[in-house]
Amino acid sequence: MLILTFSTGVVDAVGYLGFDRVFTGNMTGNVVILGMGLAGAEELPVLRPLLALGLFLVGALLGGRLSTHEQGWTRRTTLAFGLAALSLTLLAVVMATLDAADSGPVGTVTTSTLALTMGLQAATAKRLGVTDVSTVVVTSTITGLAADSRLAGGQGPRSGRRALAVLLILLGALTGALLLRIDPWVGVALSATLCLVVTCAGHRDSRREVPVAATQPA
Repeated sequence: MLILTFSTGVVDAVGYLGFDRVFTGNMTGNVVILGMGLAGAEELPVLRPLLALGLFLVGALLGGRLSTHEQGWTRRTTLAFGLAALSLTLLAVVMATLDAADSGPVGTVTTSTLALTMGLQAATAKRLGVTDVSTVVVTSTITGLAADSRLAGGQGPRSGRRALAVLLILLGALTGALLLRIDPWVGVALSATLCLVVTCAGHRDSRREVPVAATQPA
């Protein structure tokens, strides 16, 4: 989940810097931009944030339908993350082949597809229940890091994980911004690779868990 948090930083940098200030993973920022855009502030975009928000919801709905209420990684978890990796891979190929211009229709399809994929990823990650690692937002993580710290009178539970999640989304955004100097598709390709690695690793580890069959005395 920490790897996917880094990946979200990459994708958001690509969307925000490469495609007219659209967040594709952080929907809080997208909603704020949409509100200011509707008010006509500084010619902020409206269509792409609106589409990104709607398709993120669709992706999250799909992730919720694919997931189960069982604890841990299941075959459906592998399927959901596998679909996300496939979506990012195909998108990277399209972006590398076509002109994903900032103002063109391919750019709109790019941000919308990224948002759909991030919604699917976020919903699947949420069902895994890894505390303080949602993969798409860190506001609540930062709040918990401060509010539960020893300076605030708490015990500082999971402070290392929380700090690492914040750091990784920061490093992901830095990496995404640097990769934009090459081409936007490179950042998406990196995110696709990371998602595929997580999918394979999670599926492999889940298969190592051999359930012990209960036996009844004769």
